[in-house]
Amino acid sequence: MKTGKGARAGQYLALLAYLVFLAFPLLWLISTAFKPARELASLHPTWIPKDPTLANFRQAFDEQPLLRAGFNSLIAALGAAVIAVLIATPMAYVMARHRTLPAKAATGWVVVSQAFPFVLVIIPLFLVLKNLRLIDSMPGLIMVYVVWALPFALWMLVGYVRAVPAELEEAAAVDGAGRVRTLVSVTAPLLAPGIVATALFAFISAWNEFFFALVLLKTPEQQTLPVVLTHFIGAEGVADLGPLAAAAFLATLPSLVVFALIQKRITGGMLAGAVKS
Repeated sequence: MKTGKGARAGQYLALLAYLVFLAFPLLWLISTAFKPARELASLHPTWIPKDPTLANFRQAFDEQPLLRAGFNSLIAALGAAVIAVLIATPMAYVMARHRTLPAKAATGWVVVSQAFPFVLVIIPLFLVLKNLRLIDSMPGLIMVYVVWALPFALWMLVGYVRAVPAELEEAAAVDGAGRVRTLVSVTAPLLAPGIVATALFAFISAWNEFFFALVLLKTPEQQTLPVVLTHFIGAEGVADLGPLAAAAFLATLPSLVVFALIQKRITGGMLAGAVKS
């Protein structure tokens, strides 16, 4: 019993240390966002601002079009999440219910495609979008985000569909329900937590994405929030630290709020997706 208690205490300490490690950047960002310029230049930094101020937030909004950039990021992230889920859900259902060789090969390709770095695909991607006249446009960026989110969405939803017992669909068919009625009335409600979890991860991935937006968007009015944040860094690499921290904190809030609101559905979706029937 003593060994068990000691092991459990060690696990809790390790978990606490890990949480502190994860929370440190966010806490330091919040602290920096509320510090005046005098404290930011101090040789002895403190955790809690001695003289908290909102001047950094006002300066951030005065220097850069954060609202417009945030709206662009919201459109791109929502569009990518909705379209990716709409495409991935029926594909995942077919791949999970029909375990043929092509389906297994497609699943393997989904996993392998996640290993491709952004730099490897940016040149052919740029040429394709150029031929489609989608460079420097929000539809082109959304298309890229959808394609990039699809492998993960498929991988996650396939596992979740497999956790739904096929016997439920067979029972609905015996009762006279057609294929579409079965999918809408029986399968879809059970897939709801997994769909929500997948959509959230697709949203956060698109909201935080920087490289594609930097390369594909050139017009200032089209730029997303992660790209606009780089404008707080001068030509010589010197960052306007206070306004940058304030803008970065505001950019982090939406994903944190959405995650906090639906965290129970996310947990349920991920756990159910990890179980195979």
